[in-house]
Amino acid sequence: MYDAPKLERNVDDRTIKFSARNVHVFYGETEAIKGVDVDILDNTVTAFIGPSGCGKSTFLRCLNRMNDTIDICRVTGDIRLDGHDIYDRSVDPVQLRAKVGMVFQKPNPFPKSIYDNVAYGPRIHGLARTRADLDAIVEQSLRRAALWDEAKDRLDQPGTGLSGGQQQRLCIARAVATSPEVLLMDEPCSALDPIATAQVEELIDELRQDYSVVIVTHSMQQAARVSQKTAFFHLGHLVEFGDTGQIFTNPHDERTESYITGRIG
Repeated sequence: MYDAPKLERNVDDRTIKFSARNVHVFYGETEAIKGVDVDILDNTVTAFIGPSGCGKSTFLRCLNRMNDTIDICRVTGDIRLDGHDIYDRSVDPVQLRAKVGMVFQKPNPFPKSIYDNVAYGPRIHGLARTRADLDAIVEQSLRRAALWDEAKDRLDQPGTGLSGGQQQRLCIARAVATSPEVLLMDEPCSALDPIATAQVEELIDELRQDYSVVIVTHSMQQAARVSQKTAFFHLGHLVEFGDTGQIFTNPHDERTESYITGRIG
């Protein structure tokens, strides 16, 4: 019999941003996520850790309905953003993804200028009435991504001409340009060198002042550095969820301890 992790009560001042109950994900007949229950807090970095293929990225994609783009994928259970069911038929996935931005494993700037990369979302969502409004959004977004000083004199140049770390920060600027409430990051540093990784990690810590951030990472050291909450996934189950310090120093489940100490993974 599989014992589900006990959910902690929110005893601090941060509100629950996402709540998930009894979430299952199927790819055809294969069950990839098996009854996940979790609460994700606002203004908090939550890290999803676990071995390759354990379901952490699959569950992350449930939070902005990216799995909708996969024909054979089926999601059941209840996932709520600020108390609202994100899988309700009345919810437009495109509008949801403006609220729940996503940064992917490899930097993927559009084949456009730096300016147009950041301006793309505000344009399609009608967030700027004038060019001055759009200019302000682009500048603010690049500042939030700690890229303004490096990019302000080359906004008309291709985003693909930036370094890898700068490209990833450009993708973060593009994600925050639509004024999201949540940022999802799927292995955002795996393609970056150590210096660029440190810059993105510092940025993640700053971003949690304004957003709820959820990061999937293979690096336990990174999870320990950037997150306040950690969820350990194994074979499609959410094995354990709690304060990052507790998960890494005093895990309740022996499978969590085995993964952290390198005996499984």
